[in-house]
Amino acid sequence: MSTILIIANETLASPSLAEAVAQRLAQGPADFVVVVPATPIEHRLTWDEDEAIAAAQERLDGLLARLRDLGATASGEVGNRDPVTAARDAMLTRPVDEVILSTLPVARSRWLRQDVPSKLQSALDVPITVINAPKEAEAASSQ
Repeated sequence: MSTILIIANETLASPSLAEAVAQRLAQGPADFVVVVPATPIEHRLTWDEDEAIAAAQERLDGLLARLRDLGATASGEVGNRDPVTAARDAMLTRPVDEVILSTLPVARSRWLRQDVPSKLQSALDVPITVINAPKEAEAASSQ
């Protein structure tokens, strides 16, 4: 069984991520580990770590429920606000066969502006798949 690490936050409810999960499940059994970095909430003048963690946990709980509804084995955690550090931390306790990084659309993605995909490639010795979620994901993630 392969182990797939998903790093995502605002795009956890995106159709693009759901499609990527379905594709992996169609290939055979997979264990999904979801890490939601506790990133600062946009449109706030100050950063509240407790608020960021609570928002990340709510999103994580929703995706874990959806994955389990699909019959997937899934676990997860709220991670470091830096997605590269969060991925490294998650991989300390388990081997991973692939990392899926799900981001907002290119024009809105802080992670793409920070070149997180390249940083993940440099830091990890597994394939990295980047999914740019459509704008609809933003509305779905806030519900």
